[in-house]
Amino acid sequence: MCGIVAAAAQREVSEILLEGLRRLEYRGYDSAGMALIDNDQALQLHKCQGKVKGLEEANALSPIVGCRGVAHTRWATHGAPTAANAHPHIAGDRVALVHNGIIENHAALRSDLEARGVTFQSETDTEVIVHLVQAQLEAGSTLFDAVRETVTKLQGAYALAVVDIEYENEVVVAREGSPLVLGVGIGETFAGSDTLALRQVTDTFVYLEDGDLAILKPGGYRIFDCNGSVIERDKTRLAGGDNQADRGGFEHYMLKEIYEQPDRLRDTLTFTELDDALFGDAAAEVFDQVQAVQIIACGTSYHAGLVARHWLEGFAGVPCQVEVASEFRYRRSVSLPGTLVVTISQSGETADTLAAIKHLPDDYALAKLAICNVDHSAIVRASDLVFLTRAGPEIGVASTKAFTTQLAALMVLMACIARRQPASILDEALVKQAIAEIPSAVEATLAQNPKIAALAPSFVHRDHALFLGRGVYHPVAKEGALKLKEISYIHAEAYPAGELKHGPLALVDDKMPIVAVAPNDQLLDKLRSNLEEVRARGGQLFVFADQAVGFESGPGVTVIDVPSVSELAGPIVYTVVLQMLSYHVAVAKGTDVDKPRNLAKSVTVE
Repeated sequence: MCGIVAAAAQREVSEILLEGLRRLEYRGYDSAGMALIDNDQALQLHKCQGKVKGLEEANALSPIVGCRGVAHTRWATHGAPTAANAHPHIAGDRVALVHNGIIENHAALRSDLEARGVTFQSETDTEVIVHLVQAQLEAGSTLFDAVRETVTKLQGAYALAVVDIEYENEVVVAREGSPLVLGVGIGETFAGSDTLALRQVTDTFVYLEDGDLAILKPGGYRIFDCNGSVIERDKTRLAGGDNQADRGGFEHYMLKEIYEQPDRLRDTLTFTELDDALFGDAAAEVFDQVQAVQIIACGTSYHAGLVARHWLEGFAGVPCQVEVASEFRYRRSVSLPGTLVVTISQSGETADTLAAIKHLPDDYALAKLAICNVDHSAIVRASDLVFLTRAGPEIGVASTKAFTTQLAALMVLMACIARRQPASILDEALVKQAIAEIPSAVEATLAQNPKIAALAPSFVHRDHALFLGRGVYHPVAKEGALKLKEISYIHAEAYPAGELKHGPLALVDDKMPIVAVAPNDQLLDKLRSNLEEVRARGGQLFVFADQAVGFESGPGVTVIDVPSVSELAGPIVYTVVLQMLSYHVAVAKGTDVDKPRNLAKSVTVE
């Protein structure tokens, strides 16, 4: 979840490292730091609590310069977000190290080091690594061998970048379970937690695999396995230039990304025919054999999977299970014959989802299919089939366009599977209609933004909210509740509306906002009855309703019209209105919309 940038170059790199951290700040913003080795081979360091801006200010007041260095933005796991716990960590005034991941055996390693006289300056698990590296160096190892010997002692996940004053022009990196990519330039080499950090300086990348180590120098790099043998990894050149997202005149990245959704959905659905090859060359052969689907995901992506379950079972007639990845790997599970395992991840580096794939026995699944926004990511590389969404970089921590493009991809997957199923009731014309109408329907929905913004004051002083939906709109309501929790810090829960009488109705009073999604479907009359139960008990209803169904505002009820859309397009359209509601409530409360407290964008630790 932390962000790493490292550089070995012939030019001064402090601003490159700082810009890399700005681009990675969505991965963690509890604290930040940067260490450089200057022309006199002295180690220079800045660390601060808080966001990268504080590090920029410290460097402006007292610049540190050098051609080789490491930098880090932290999401705290061990130890409070303080300057002392910020990375880089230093040992012997010579070694500086940054780390993403969790070292599970850090307590035992710390005890052993303390018994040998080491004094620790932080509460972190990371500091044990830098002291282990220093001990190896003092025993006569090279920097590379010191890192290689150290990682053999570590249990857990790590991406590391290390510099030492004695090893001129050299940075050593290593990865196991946490993402790390090399950036290849002319007379300079970089490493980062993802390509976004490095697109400022290169378009050529090398994706490291678990167990890899590498030596970075200005003139190039060498990659090694855990035994120290040289290995090769393919170079990948990314098209499109430096597409680092900026706010483009919007107050927040999240708002910009909400408004980008029509275009990103067009990009994701940029075809007119449902072609199996959208998922890979082997997709047709795999889809011919699918008898069941198991979806594995976390957070927002899990909600996308819940929507897909309704589609796959309701239209395709295929059994579908949806699993929370962090739970799946720790229980014994049984697959049905002909099971296609589908993983969903925005970053492609989600630690729990990636671990779940690795947890699968070889004979568990027919094939593994990834729906992901990032090509060449770890989950993509671990999968047999892939559908790449075209959401583009998503900087706001609360996912918006990544989620709706996942739904679009899952709709296409359902259609490709349904055409082979004897129990399918899907008319492919319905899918083609949805593909054609979704982008423009989302544009029409965005036109309701001023009316949705006007709802925000009704939530600002509330501590709790309840979201209701029925059928496929229950997971849409769950996603809406998650968004409100993430960025406004209001406790919100979602229930199937029919479950009100089974407990949640006890919470309803005139201080409890109730948000309901009311599409024009077969459950509409049932939903009306459920909402009357709320109204009779003084609950404050906010209903997002199909403009054709005749819901009207009145005492205790505020209705926002939503464009009438087809059955498959509906979950995407109603998701967008709930995104806007959460955004405006968070703005009204004055929270940090793009970087909510305690959260990070890419969850790369368990």
